Amino acid sequence: MGLREAASCFVIFLLSVSVVQGANDWGVRCTPTQICAVKGSKVQIRCSYWHPSRIDDLDVAVEQTYWFTKGQDSEPVDLRAASEYTGRVQYHCGNKACTLTITDLRESDSDVYQFRFITNQQTGSFTGSPGVSLSVTGVQVISTELSGCRTEDCSWSHVECQTSCPPTPSPSYIWYKNGHKTWGEKSFRDYFYSRDSISCAVRGHEDFPSAPVCVHGNSCDRVNYIDRNICAFKGSSVDISCSYNSHYYSITKSWFVAEQLYRPQAVDLLKDPEFTHRVQVLEPERGRSTLRIMNLRLSDSAQYRFTFKSQWSEWERSFPGTTLTVTDPDVQVIWSPIGPTLTCHSSCLLSGRPSFVWYKNGTEIHGETSPTFRGFLHPENSYSCAYELHHSSPVYAPKVPLVQLSQPGDILKGSSVSLTCSSDANPPPAYAWYKQNQTLLNRAAQLVFSSIPLSDSGEYYCTAENALGKTASKRVLINVKCAWKSAVTGTTTALLLVVILLAVFLWIRRNKSFTQQRECGERPEDRAQISAAAHTQPAEPHHDVHYASICFSQNRADAIYSNIGRVQPQRETEEDDIGQLQPDSRGIDYLFNDKWSLKRGANFLDTDFEGMSLEESQIGLAYMQEQESYICQPEAFVGFHRGRTERVSFQTFLQQHW
Repeated sequence: MGLREAASCFVIFLLSVSVVQGANDWGVRCTPTQICAVKGSKVQIRCSYWHPSRIDDLDVAVEQTYWFTKGQDSEPVDLRAASEYTGRVQYHCGNKACTLTITDLRESDSDVYQFRFITNQQTGSFTGSPGVSLSVTGVQVISTELSGCRTEDCSWSHVECQTSCPPTPSPSYIWYKNGHKTWGEKSFRDYFYSRDSISCAVRGHEDFPSAPVCVHGNSCDRVNYIDRNICAFKGSSVDISCSYNSHYYSITKSWFVAEQLYRPQAVDLLKDPEFTHRVQVLEPERGRSTLRIMNLRLSDSAQYRFTFKSQWSEWERSFPGTTLTVTDPDVQVIWSPIGPTLTCHSSCLLSGRPSFVWYKNGTEIHGETSPTFRGFLHPENSYSCAYELHHSSPVYAPKVPLVQLSQPGDILKGSSVSLTCSSDANPPPAYAWYKQNQTLLNRAAQLVFSSIPLSDSGEYYCTAENALGKTASKRVLINVKCAWKSAVTGTTTALLLVVILLAVFLWIRRNKSFTQQRECGERPEDRAQISAAAHTQPAEPHHDVHYASICFSQNRADAIYSNIGRVQPQRETEEDDIGQLQPDSRGIDYLFNDKWSLKRGANFLDTDFEGMSLEESQIGLAYMQEQESYICQPEAFVGFHRGRTERVSFQTFLQQHW
């Protein structure tokens, strides 16, 4: 039988009855509930589970899953942390189902197995009950001598293949007589000589036969393998051993690989070119042989058998031997939720060499050679293990988490905001989010606000937790603001910038005007000419008001006139103090040319238009009118003019004075 066929042989007898354990929104379903398996084979126990999707507005997530044996009034122990299961247990969990695989079954593995899952809720855990009952049975031959032979050393005997748990439905059986494979029923009768041995197996599980027994006498030919399954790492070495007995003394012995597709004929490994300089056959004592294979390759995975031959008899090569599986190194530290306990786990443990080495922060812990580390676990330390010089990755508590905010700075009401928590840890941590008053918000790595309200302003932080410890992040401030406040803030900033620019511009213009006046050397008679010219202008309204810039040179004949417009006569009334309303040809309705200060709420708009040109004041007022469109709520304005205070709305203020 090939390795692929041998590996596919596991659970023998299944009682196909499923059971639902639990009720309502929580439950576990296992099928079958009773299993009878053959010693040396492997078994798979599968359970599915379910739970509510949300509790108290929080998503329910499964954080831990494990199997344990019911035992006798004792605390449950994760099978991965139990020394008797070291290297023989694997979990395959996903899609709300979990399968337990136990290899190289022993009769001591007979027990009730239960599945448990733990969620992120304080009361969110569930255990399947009553569990799955596993019975591991050995196969053995029971012989009864009915009568002896008259002329030869033999007997007429009855043989029967027995198991400790009854198979359902009734299977057929395989028989091996002197290693030769034959078919038969559960029992039969035949003549047996002193050299004859007999062994049986359940059909479909031929690789796990019973130990050969002598039917007539005790000196029959027989072979017993120490291990039916052995696993080893690539590049390492392995010993495969068996005990044997020959009815005759003069024999030849050899090891070979069972027939395979690429190896149709059995060849003595000492003569096989693929194993040249890599194999040794040792015989430490009479009746015991050991095959040692060194520098293992993945292609060495196969079933290895022993045979011997004398002048009158031969041990047949069809009798199953030891199956070797060569894998890449696989060593890891597994944490058990019960303890806490660390277990050095490998999918492949070498027979006879179960020695482990433990490390703390990279330094060897002397005296720790067990696969299970039960010492004190400090959250600031890291732990790792090694097996056959192959090291695992270290496990350690979470580092201080980092928080990433999708929108740093001020956040507008109604916007989408997310907070992401991340931390370096092994095993991967579970995350939780809290607000400043220790209110649990979510048990996930990300906290999402699809439309954040003003009430969610505050400080937030997250925690990261695994089996070795728990750490918290720094607090992050979320400041949620109304959209109109943000607009007003931007408006105020922009207005102040404009005022500063205007002030700088006016200062430069004044300095320039003063410089021009000094250069011109203005004379009294020059001012008289300008004043006379002004009085000769007709007093008619005109909207195109311009400022004049006149400069006289020392030579009156070189007088230069530029941009001279008509000047409005000054009014003698008190209204002149308030300011003049002047239309603008560009569509700006109002302007003022006096000194005013505006106050809106508690904020002063220190706008000083005194000394500005007509064009400059128009630009400033137009900017203020434009920014008014961004104000969410109308507010009253307060105008200060030469000691008088007027409180009116913005529109009224414009109508009366601007």
